[in-house]
Amino acid sequence: MAIKSIPQLDLSDFKSGDAVRKGKFVRELGKAYEEIGFVAIKNHGLDDTTTSELYEQVEAFFNLPKSVKERYEIEGLAGQRGFTSFGKEHAKNHNAGDLKEFWQFGQCVKNNEPLNELYPKNVSVKELPSFNPISMRVYKSLEDAGKIMLQAIALHLSLDEFYFDDKIENGNSILRAIYYPPITHEPGDAVRSAEHEDINLITLLMGASAEGLQVLNRSNEWINVTALPGYIVVNVGDMLQRLTNGKLKSTTHRVVNPPKSKWSTPRFSIPFFLHPIAQMDLSCLENCITEENPKQFEDITAGEYLDERLAEIGLKK
Repeated sequence: MAIKSIPQLDLSDFKSGDAVRKGKFVRELGKAYEEIGFVAIKNHGLDDTTTSELYEQVEAFFNLPKSVKERYEIEGLAGQRGFTSFGKEHAKNHNAGDLKEFWQFGQCVKNNEPLNELYPKNVSVKELPSFNPISMRVYKSLEDAGKIMLQAIALHLSLDEFYFDDKIENGNSILRAIYYPPITHEPGDAVRSAEHEDINLITLLMGASAEGLQVLNRSNEWINVTALPGYIVVNVGDMLQRLTNGKLKSTTHRVVNPPKSKWSTPRFSIPFFLHPIAQMDLSCLENCITEENPKQFEDITAGEYLDERLAEIGLKK
C-alpha cells in the first residue's frame, strides 16, 4: 500500500543510549527511506526561539528593496553564496524559472586552511547585522542533527556507525533561505518550485511559513507535507541514492502554487542541504549491488556530481 503521509520519528530514541530504542529508530528510518524517502523528526536540537529569530531575519532581508538585494548577487559563485534573484533557478528538465528568490550560506572552515581557501566566503548584509550570526547558529545545529541522522542511516546500511563522519566534516553544505513572493499575475507553467529531487546526501527542512510542499509516493500520488510544531522534515538526496544504488529513495517533491484566493500570501522556507566534501566517492556500495538490483549509476565524486547538477538547474555555466 502506498504511503499517504510521511512517518514521524523521535531522534532522542537514537541518542538515548538504549539499544532497543536505538535499533527501533534505525529500522523505522530505514523503512521510511526505502519506501518514501522522507521523515519528520522531533528532538533534533534546533529550538523554536532560534528558528523564529532566523525567520524574522529572512523576512527582513527579502523585504529590502530589490536594488539593495541585488547588490548581494555575486557573479561567478553559481548562487552558492549570497543572493540569487527571482526566476533564475529552474528544476532539471524544466525551462520555466521557479517563482522564487533565495539566499545561501555555506561552510565556515576553521581547521583546514586549503579547504577554507577553496570554499567561497559567506556574504554579510550590512543592513542586517544579526542575519549572518543567527543563520550560522542554525547551520551548525542542522549540521549536527544531520550527522546523527547519517549515523543511523549508516547502521541501516550495515556500515560502521561513523562511516559518514569524516566525509561530511567541513562538507560543502548549504543553508538556503527561500522567498516565494505573492503571485501578482497568471503564472502560466511556472510554479513556486517545480518537481525535482535534491542533489545532496540529505536535506533538513525547517518548518515552512505556508503550505505547498508535496511529495510523490510510489503510486504517483502527491502527498501534502505540512509543518508540524517542533519537527523538521529530513529527506534523502540524489547523492545518497547513488551511493546506495537506489536502495534509499531520493523522492520527487515540489512546491505548488496556492489557490488563487491565496496568491497574495508569500511563502518562506529554509532547507539545509547536507553535502559531503568534494572528494567523497559516490560509487555504489558493494553491499547494495545484487542480482536483483544491479549497479545503476556510474562512478563519480561528490564534487563532480554537484558541478553537473548545478549546470542542469541553470546556476552554473
